[in-house]
Amino acid sequence: MKKIESQRILGIDPGFGRTGWGVIEKVGADSSRGGQEWQLVAYGCIETSAKKDFISRVDELHFELVKVIKKYKPTRSGVEDLFFAKNVTTAMKVGQARGVILLTLHQAEIPIDEFTPLQIKQALTGYGRAEKGQVQKMGEMILQIKKKIRPDDAADALAVAITCGASMKMRSKTSVR
Repeated sequence: MKKIESQRILGIDPGFGRTGWGVIEKVGADSSRGGQEWQLVAYGCIETSAKKDFISRVDELHFELVKVIKKYKPTRSGVEDLFFAKNVTTAMKVGQARGVILLTLHQAEIPIDEFTPLQIKQALTGYGRAEKGQVQKMGEMILQIKKKIRPDDAADALAVAITCGASMKMRSKTSVR
């Protein structure tokens, strides 16, 4: 029986005011029996004050994300790709914050997978146009969480982590043996 290394995934829902994060893991699964399901480790939200200037806010985001990485030691990460159609100014600031997030993960030498909202909805519900509430409910069911995950940013980050886990499984099935 071949033992699979433990996997710990950090999922991130980017923002500059609020960045959700969630950590899931699968430990020492026995590959001959298909392995274990993903389990919740922790989740939360990095919030920065609107009273601070933008540079201070992304600096705080970097600092807090480094603390999450050091505490939970993820082996892989998933980050939601941006999709904005309305407010260009907000999109640019979230894009810049997302750049800080990607750089922080890269500096920590954590592999990064990026997923669109459509891919996340598809992975959790099987339907790329699912409502946000449906995605969150499926995330709670997959991780066997009995209460509603709050804040929504953390629930979204856990959905990203679950999507990352599912994509790892798909890649391992399609790789050359």
